[in-house]
This record gives sequence, structure tokens and C-alpha cells, in this order.
Amino acid sequence: MNAVALPDMLYGESENELRGAVRALLDDRGRWPDVLARTETRQTYDSELWRVLAADIGCAGLLIPESSGGAGASYREAAVVAEETGRAVAPVPFLGSAVVATAALRAAGGDELLAKMADGTVTAALVVPFRNSPGARPEPTVRVGGHQPGDSGSHRLTGTATGVADALPADALLVPADGVPYGLYAVRAGDPGVSVTPVVSLDMTRQLADVSMDGAAARRIAAGETAERAVAAALSAGAAILASELLGVAERCLDMTVTYLKERRQFGRQVGSFQALKHRVADVWVTVTQARAAARYAAACLADGDPDTDVAIALAKAACSDAAVKAAQECVQLHGGIGFTWEHPAHLYLKRAKSGSIGFGTADRHRQSLAGLADLPPADAGAQA
Repeated sequence: MNAVALPDMLYGESENELRGAVRALLDDRGRWPDVLARTETRQTYDSELWRVLAADIGCAGLLIPESSGGAGASYREAAVVAEETGRAVAPVPFLGSAVVATAALRAAGGDELLAKMADGTVTAALVVPFRNSPGARPEPTVRVGGHQPGDSGSHRLTGTATGVADALPADALLVPADGVPYGLYAVRAGDPGVSVTPVVSLDMTRQLADVSMDGAAARRIAAGETAERAVAAALSAGAAILASELLGVAERCLDMTVTYLKERRQFGRQVGSFQALKHRVADVWVTVTQARAAARYAAACLADGDPDTDVAIALAKAACSDAAVKAAQECVQLHGGIGFTWEHPAHLYLKRAKSGSIGFGTADRHRQSLAGLADLPPADAGAQA
């Protein structure tokens, strides 16, 4: 019997070097006081930070083939960057543009947009609600309309998609639209008939937006089954890499909490020396360690095109969602009174954890999907038997 080769889940030298470069940048130019101050402005995304991250470090083109000007890297490297953006709650559209939109364009067979996205000159977003999970095709809320005088090879789109992530800083919008046939279309965000309206979001470091189109000019990228595969690939990649981002959130919350418990003294001793608090931190550490294994496995499977990819993504998104929320909640609680204040970063991490746990499918939704993928019987099957 032949042994099954398992994906290598350890971080390679190139991944560690990439992590070091991204962390150094975010520690220098993406500090949490700056992130917090930005959440109270009209421009919640940090376009200058994204420019440096995208172009100077090359994160925008990680998943783009070298033939299109990208780095030709894999989802393993993208997952490392996501861990760091989660660790810093960075207000940049890495997930939406460099992962989700890029995955859609790659699955659609490539597009001229990829070359522009590779060097960071164009940022793109897939126009589907952030809450949509992989699996079933998202119900299209945008339709293809008739041509207008002067149109040449273009289409017209009308409709609205609500709660879209990373649409606010996007130059190009990738819009799944209902028509004959179903298709994926590219729309310029600044064109007439296109409206991108920010909405008050739980996590203002990733502010959502409603995208409306009223006869907006669009260029078809893919149609029929190819378009469906492109959207499905984008949602799967989004869920997997968001899991790694949530892992970064959880790890940062754990580090902050452990540091605080070592420094804070009460009754003449370190607060962290109390047994009850040790147990709570140990529980978080176990949860985060398990989540790390799940996230790394999902990224490795996605990178290798492993047949187990769908199972790995469902497991990772469920595990990392739970880990991030638990670590963030404990971070707030174990910091005592200071953890509940606006001036402390704990609430930024809690909001990123909660919103991320909903993005691309909740933990419960992925567990339900996992049961189907693993051919597990319904929970009440035993009782019925």
C-alpha cells in the first residue's frame, strides 16, 4: 500500500522572508493608533500603505503569473501576507484585490486587468456580498440590460450588490451578472451609472460598501460555466486566505494578552501567575495552535490543487473563525478595564475577528458544508434510527 503524501505545512525560507518584509512595513507605517484614527475619517482605507505593500513589496501580484507581470507565487505566500495584515488589522484591500479578484480572473482564463493589478496600479474587487460562502453559486442581483447607441462590444449592467468588501478603494469591479448566459463582467468604478456607497460596518478597518449600477458599461470577461467556475474559485480562495488572516488576528491577541499578564501586577504579584488566568490563556493557545494547522493545510491544498481542498477550506474557515473570536474576546476580558476602552486596540481586533468570522461563510455554515463533503450523516440520524 502506497503512503499518501501530505502537504508541507511548515513555513519555508521565502515565506519567512516575505513575512519579515511585510511585518516591518506594517510595524512602521500601519501602527494601531494610526489605524484607529483612520476608522473615524471618511477615508477608512489606507491607500498609501496599500501602494507600498502592493507595488514596493509586490504583494498585489503574488498570485499573478510571471507572464502577466506578477510574482508567480502560490497561496502559501498569500496566506503569510494575510496573517500579517490580520496581525496589524491593516486597512488595505489585499484580500479583496490580490486574492479574491485575482483568483476570479485567473480562473476565467486571464485578462488584461491582471497585468495592471500586478504592479499595483489597479485595484479590483469582486462584487458579491462579503457574507457569501463557497459552494452554491451566489444569487446574482445584477442583470445584463440592452445595448445603448454607440456601444461597441460592451454590455450594460443594472442592479445592486450589498455589503461588498474592498469595493471602496477598487478601480475595477468584477461583477457576476444574470443574463443569457450568466457572465462575469469588468466595470470601471468611476464610470457613469456606477455608485459605490460606503456603509457603517462593524469592522471599519474593512468598511463594506453597496455597489449599484444603472446601465453601467461593462466588458464581459467570461460567460456560462467559465464564469461560474471563476466566481466559485474566488469565493474558495477568499475563504481560505481569510482563515489565515483570522489566524493572524488570533495570534496577535494571544501575544498582547500574554505580554499584559506578565507586566500587570496585583496583590504584589504578576496577574499572569494566577492559576485561573493561566488556564484561560492556555485554552486560547491550544485553540490558536489547532487553527494554525488548519489554516496552513488549507493554503497548502489550495496551492497544490489537492483533491482535499474543499474539505481543508471548510475546516480552516470554521476553526480560524472560532479561534479569532475566542482570542479577541479573552484579550478584552483579560486586559481588565483597559481592554474595554476605545483607546486600547483590543476592540479593533474583536471587530475584525467578528466580521471575519462572518465573511465568506460563518463557522457553522462551513461545518455544515464539511459534513456534506465528508459524507457525514445528519445530527439527528442516530435518533431516527
